[in-house]
Amino acid sequence: KIKGYVMRKYFTLSSTIKDVLNDEHLKDFSRLLFPIDLNTPDYLTLGEISNSKYFVWYSNIKADQTIEILNYLKNEVINGHQVYYPIYSNNQIEEDTSRNNVGLFFFRGKAFEKFALMCAGGGFMYVASMHDSFPHALFASQKGYNSFALIYRVDHPYEDCVQAIHYIINHSEQLKVRKDEYSLWGGSAGARIAAQCGNKNFFKRLSNRVDITSAVAVILQYTGYSNVSINDAPTYACCGTLDKIASYIMMQQRHYELQRLGINSEFHAYDGLEHGFGLGIDTVAEGWIIDALCFWDAQTKKPK
Repeated sequence: KIKGYVMRKYFTLSSTIKDVLNDEHLKDFSRLLFPIDLNTPDYLTLGEISNSKYFVWYSNIKADQTIEILNYLKNEVINGHQVYYPIYSNNQIEEDTSRNNVGLFFFRGKAFEKFALMCAGGGFMYVASMHDSFPHALFASQKGYNSFALIYRVDHPYEDCVQAIHYIINHSEQLKVRKDEYSLWGGSAGARIAAQCGNKNFFKRLSNRVDITSAVAVILQYTGYSNVSINDAPTYACCGTLDKIASYIMMQQRHYELQRLGINSEFHAYDGLEHGFGLGIDTVAEGWIIDALCFWDAQTKKPK
């Protein structure tokens, strides 16, 4: 049981992408569950789609995790919980129709607990949410943290991330989340988004809201982002030693430089792992997300 009701299984490994797209409970947002920037055949099954051929640059993709997420979302809708929130107004979408494909998937934790905003990677070519943000958000929500997975435009990622923060805080009462002490998460390209939007000066330039502060922590996985500033947020980072896209040595060096600036930083390199290991289930990295949640708590005024 989750969320006070019995979780029913509607999707299986043999369900097709078309089954998901046409599902009556998911139809308002189903187009965003799989990368809209990739031309993925809808006749493929959920078992067939869950591999590195379709989620380019990613390893350790778990089909069972995809099934769990889709069933969770459908159960939430059936039980009267809104799971998808467009973050741009109708007027903003009329100004730029690409904003119609931007929004938040909400994985509810405890009422009025702090929130995490999670950005999947995909090389700014596509958004790999089914592997790189949905699983993280679901896991964190089950630990009581309110978690949002952002579907952003690959050519306007920072604008969309800041807009998402504004939206959550503007609607905090409706969403039943705390406004303060939020964290930003990301893997690969998503980690770059989180790191930059977590920087006080960068956030201030894009936000233009004196009433909204930057994140108290950023959680980064396998990124080549190397810039360091005194305005960076406390940072938890992890990577695999066999990552040929984001060097763990580069990530480790950034960790040391943050520490030299007096910024709290924690870094883990996992032997034998490649790029895009996600939650690291059944690998040496399994459990890293618990460490990351603890790191976030340690930066806040009210640790658990």
